[in-house]
Amino acid sequence: MAIEIISFFLTVFFFVLCRWIYKQAKFDLLTPILTTPILLVLVLLVAHIPYGSYRAGTSIITYFLQPATVAFAVPLYQNFQLLRKNVVEMVVSICSGVVIAIVAAFFMGKVLHLNLTLIKSMVPKSITTPIAMDVSTAIGGNPTLTAVFVIITALTGITIGPVVIRLLRVRTPIAKGVLFGTSAHSAGTSKAFEYGEVEGAMSSISMIISAIVTLFIAPYLVPAL
Repeated sequence: MAIEIISFFLTVFFFVLCRWIYKQAKFDLLTPILTTPILLVLVLLVAHIPYGSYRAGTSIITYFLQPATVAFAVPLYQNFQLLRKNVVEMVVSICSGVVIAIVAAFFMGKVLHLNLTLIKSMVPKSITTPIAMDVSTAIGGNPTLTAVFVIITALTGITIGPVVIRLLRVRTPIAKGVLFGTSAHSAGTSKAFEYGEVEGAMSSISMIISAIVTLFIAPYLVPAL
């Protein structure tokens, strides 16, 4: 029981610490999404804490991820009129992004001479983990590998996203939100909220639509490739 309690408080402490460092440094690679897991892994290895014990102690944090994700709907509701005015442009952009993400992942795997299972595991990398794993199973991929690719995509998206925004001079909140939500799912949405409430709201709906579109078209698009 002591290990479980320590695991919980260590996780909270490291997250708060990494978040403070990130806010002070303003450097994307120091995002707590990346630095917190690294610190926790090091502690688990050094202290020889079994992952099962750590997971048991932090299960309540995992549980609260569900209502936290649902809370993204609040700013979406508050900006519903803006969404309604731009729904066509958003849907076209999101669907285009989904298709490009799938095709790019597939052919990237081909260029790197990866085996077909690995390629299929990489295809749904740009959507949120639970749905990505379901898509991976449906198209013949490995759900565990898919979860790893999803995390890598999230970290890449929140790191490169701000650079893309600066280089392409993306100005509108809607465009920024769609960029993060379509390419980096929930982590991207968290990053979008750093820009503003509108960006976060648009990223939320982009993340949802991306997941739904990928779920429906991936099983048909991947075999066609």
